[in-house]
Amino acid sequence: MKIALILFDGLTFLDFVGFYDVITRLKEKEPTNKSVADLEWDICGITEEVADGLGLTVKVDCIKPDLSNYDMIFIPGGLGTRKLKDNKAFIDWIKTANDVKHKISVCTGSLILGAAGFLENKKATTHPLAYELLEPYCEEVIKTRIVKDGNIITGGGVAASIDLGLYVAEELVGREEVEKIKKKMDYPYTNTDIVVV
Repeated sequence: MKIALILFDGLTFLDFVGFYDVITRLKEKEPTNKSVADLEWDICGITEEVADGLGLTVKVDCIKPDLSNYDMIFIPGGLGTRKLKDNKAFIDWIKTANDVKHKISVCTGSLILGAAGFLENKKATTHPLAYELLEPYCEEVIKTRIVKDGNIITGGGVAASIDLGLYVAEELVGREEVEKIKKKMDYPYTNTDIVVV
């Protein structure tokens, strides 16, 4: 499985790191589950480096790759999504993920999925302060922590990224393996407020 982790200027890093930390832990030991035996990921973007609003930067591995070459895309949120949702060049790049099996976002990353047309006739969620921004892009905004509608999984705001990562990991390798990840992370919480359509 190959994952494109999509970053951009103005992202919220916890949106990214929460999911990233969980998913990359699937490679800490020799995986027995076929779905992650060949797990790899690229940090993708449209520039060589991205920064949050306070100047923290991360280097990008792949600049504007064809996203159709991936099995999963993940889009975090952040204030940068407000501009990017209307940036034709950026959204056209995201649209190259049209045939990607798993499309995942957290926080206002759902605005990017929506602007690319991936949430049409779908139910989704986002940061509670951005529900109204998401409404034009989907069939229904569900005010909850995680929503799975077919091959689209959206998460709520910021810290929900960890829960989202655990949910996706459980979909890939099962609850027993996820409990081991939670123990290593010292993460005592149980996923709640999950809606599967």
